[in-house]
Amino acid sequence: MDNEALENVWFANRYRDLSPVAEEQLRLASHAYADSVKAEMHLALAKAIAPNNPVVRIGEYRYYFYKGRLPEALKVAEACLVAVAQELDLPSQWQQVMPHHANFSDDEPAHRFYLFCLKAYAYLLLRLDQIETGWAATDKLLLLDPANKIGGMVLLDVLLRMDMDDYDD
Repeated sequence: MDNEALENVWFANRYRDLSPVAEEQLRLASHAYADSVKAEMHLALAKAIAPNNPVVRIGEYRYYFYKGRLPEALKVAEACLVAVAQELDLPSQWQQVMPHHANFSDDEPAHRFYLFCLKAYAYLLLRLDQIETGWAATDKLLLLDPANKIGGMVLLDVLLRMDMDDYDD
C-alpha cells in the first residue's frame, strides 16, 4: 500500500469515529463558509462534540487558513501537534520531540500526520513573521524528516532566501 493510501486509511478511521452529529456540523460549516458567524458556530459545535478528532481539527484549520485568519489557523495547527503527540506518546512540546521518539522515516500515517502538522505550523509562523520560531520549527521538521518526504525543504529555501534578501539591503 502506498503512503497516500495509508494516510487515507488512517484518516478514514478517524472519520469513521466521528459522530454523525459532528459530521453534520462540519458539513453545515462548509455550506455556510461565506457567513463567518454561522460557519464558526457550526465549527464550534463540531469541536464541542468531537474535540480531539483530527477530522474536526483539519476542518477548523482549513476554514481559518482559507479565510486568511492565520493566527487562528496557527492555534489549530499547534493543537493538532499536541493531540497527535499525545496519540503517539511523544513529548507534548514539539521542541522536545527527537528522532528517537518515533520512527518518523517509516510510512506510519500518524507519524506523517504529525510531520504535516509541524510543517503547517512552521509555515504559518513564517507567514506571521515569527521568523525565529519558524526557523526552529523548520529545523525540527528537517531533523525528524531528513529524507524530506513531507517537503520541509521548501520552508528552508524560503528562509534562506529571506536571509539572502537581508544581506542584499
